[in-house]
Amino acid sequence: MAALLFWFAALLLMRGCFVHGQGLQIGFYDSYCPGAEDIVRSTVERHYGNDATIAPGLLRLHFHDCFVQGCDASVLISGPSSERSAPQNFGLRGFEVIDEAKSQLEAVCPGVVSCADILALAARDAVDLTGGPSWSVPLGRRDGRISSASGARALPSPADPVSVQRKKFADQGLSDHDLVTLVGAHTIGQTDCQFFSYRLFNFTATGNADPSISEAFLAQLRALCPPGGDPARRVALDAGSPGAFDLSFFKNVRDGGGVLESDQRLWGDAATRGVVQGYAGNVRGLFGLRFAYEFPRAMVRMSGVGVKTGAQGEIRRRCSRIN
Repeated sequence: MAALLFWFAALLLMRGCFVHGQGLQIGFYDSYCPGAEDIVRSTVERHYGNDATIAPGLLRLHFHDCFVQGCDASVLISGPSSERSAPQNFGLRGFEVIDEAKSQLEAVCPGVVSCADILALAARDAVDLTGGPSWSVPLGRRDGRISSASGARALPSPADPVSVQRKKFADQGLSDHDLVTLVGAHTIGQTDCQFFSYRLFNFTATGNADPSISEAFLAQLRALCPPGGDPARRVALDAGSPGAFDLSFFKNVRDGGGVLESDQRLWGDAATRGVVQGYAGNVRGLFGLRFAYEFPRAMVRMSGVGVKTGAQGEIRRRCSRIN
């Protein structure tokens, strides 16, 4: 009987009828707005063709949304004290992509597709366009009506020790394995000098650099972010292949090449080192297959955090403001 139930569940998943644990469903818009996923995809493709760096921007936008109030598009709401205005959300990008997709969807299916679902789809499409894996996104989220800057304290910080990172992920129902896997998205990310330059010259007031940075990589970072340099200069989080969703990020961390302190600390902590090693230590082909399998699973779990479904929330007519 157990085997029969397993294969029945697998058949439902393959047919796009699987219902996510939070009440989300693959193929949710097939009847209500059949072209919804295609409209989001084409919008992301168009913006990516003009600026490939929009891909990590969209992925980060979805991540920041889910960690505050759940995945309810609260990060998209404009206002002087909204989530979007919080210091932790400095540099978020991709709002125009979501707004454009929403505008097109409202023209063909008014009041049907939520901004929260658009965010989840755009993040998936961004990863796929950069050579990463694709996956079926469970849909049916509704948009939240609350957006507060104070909630952004739940977001991980570049200087967080691993203990704090683990706590923030656990608060969202995510495991240590999810933490390391999702941080792997930094394979296509960028950051500013101001978020890591403190590691390069006078780390913890010692007058020296962070000893966890390899000597060769330290020289590269110091050249990019010299004393008195532009604090807003953009630096790739994966120096080897910044535009490709590939295998090098974890190897960089293993070898002392993590740009952010929070990333590099994943190698130095017993709770997360094994997961980093598991990704970085395999031969190239096996590593790629494993990460390509694990990353979508972690993204589906994250995109189900605190979702609103059914009669909860609303379907916003404009993503930047509640109805």
